[in-house]
Amino acid sequence: MREVEKIVSSRHGSTLIAVDGRSGVGKSTFALELAQLLTASVIQGDDFYSGGVLIRRDTPGERMNACIDWQEQRRVLEALREGKRAAWRSFDSDRFDGSLEVGQKFCEPTRFVVLEGVYSARPELSDLLDFRILLTVPHELRLKQLFAREGAIGPWERQWHEAENEYFDKIATSNCFDLVLHRAE
Repeated sequence: MREVEKIVSSRHGSTLIAVDGRSGVGKSTFALELAQLLTASVIQGDDFYSGGVLIRRDTPGERMNACIDWQEQRRVLEALREGKRAAWRSFDSDRFDGSLEVGQKFCEPTRFVVLEGVYSARPELSDLLDFRILLTVPHELRLKQLFAREGAIGPWERQWHEAENEYFDKIATSNCFDLVLHRAE
């Protein structure tokens, strides 16, 4: 706790926390709980989805790199780190045609900002992140939560699960995180 206090007391802008984990582990729910506890703002990683809407033929590693517009995430986090309001246009998940929403989303530089989503603790953002949390659940629970949220898992979803496997097996292994939380339910 003293380490967190030291980070916060020396920070001009927002303290940036990443909540990462595979699809279906409850990152969004956990991020909202954490935000309530810290009086933090939450940025949804899905806003920065950039992987397209079709089934892709490239490798899981290429999909991993294409899935999220981390350059835009970085721009947003840099603004918050500097104590400035951040703005971005999010992926339009209602239209689901690859376009961005017409209006912008905003985040004020609150004391804490939580970036939640798969790839939120990626190496390209590591110099901006103050704390990285990996959330895990048992595989069976993850599948149950995925089915409840998405229904059947088809080829489109499976291609992104393969990319996540690449990310967590090779890039964002558990030793890359400041805290690993395993939730049993």
